[in-house]
Amino acid sequence: MPYDWQFIALMVVAVLITGISKSGFAGGVGVVAVPLISLKASPAFAIAVMLPLLIVMDVFSLRAWWRYRVDSLLWLVFPPAVLGVAIGYLTYGFFDDDLLKVLLGVFSILFGLWGLLKPFRGRVMPAWIGGLCGGIAGFTSFIAHAGGPPLNFYLLQSKLSKEAFLGTAVVFLAAANLVKLVPYSLLGFLNVENLTLALLMIPVAWLGVRLGLVIQKRLSGELFFRIILTLLILLGIRLIVDGAG
Repeated sequence: MPYDWQFIALMVVAVLITGISKSGFAGGVGVVAVPLISLKASPAFAIAVMLPLLIVMDVFSLRAWWRYRVDSLLWLVFPPAVLGVAIGYLTYGFFDDDLLKVLLGVFSILFGLWGLLKPFRGRVMPAWIGGLCGGIAGFTSFIAHAGGPPLNFYLLQSKLSKEAFLGTAVVFLAAANLVKLVPYSLLGFLNVENLTLALLMIPVAWLGVRLGLVIQKRLSGELFFRIILTLLILLGIRLIVDGAG
């Protein structure tokens, strides 16, 4: 596909936001990347080009957060996530670009509203909710690299320190991205064009990760969350209009 300046600008912004989100905010607002890129490209292209970049970001982020992970929570949420990825792969052929944009738009609006309103903040969730959230995270991660919000929905109720929360989320998302390499390869997503563009964006990914580490240490993340989540809702509306039009 041809790359104009608008597409490149959207890619840079999407990769920066994702890097900041992954290293500093548990991937919760990185879901904006695929909807943003989908404004100028197909959702399939967007998820394909982002996966190699996400794995690069994971490597950078794991160095900072690996030792803070909570293994018991990872064993609870990760096996269902693998099943969620498998379901995403098996059902992928049912989604054309327009339907995928509508679904992506709906997910974007729901995740944005949940993040802004946090209706279940402070409630303790049973373990089966954790497994369910892990499965949903695997499915939404496959469709739109949007595993962060379903995962965070459960982790936020687990009374973790900030470090344990970030460490657990970073390890989960990194493992999910590695699992996705298999079905993405089978679907032909990891081609030379996508990998080349991802390679060119690695410096932007590194910068985003570094910015995320700085922001979470020195600035309140609340305003950052609100701005990005509001943007996510607006992008969701735009994608629904485009897909239904």
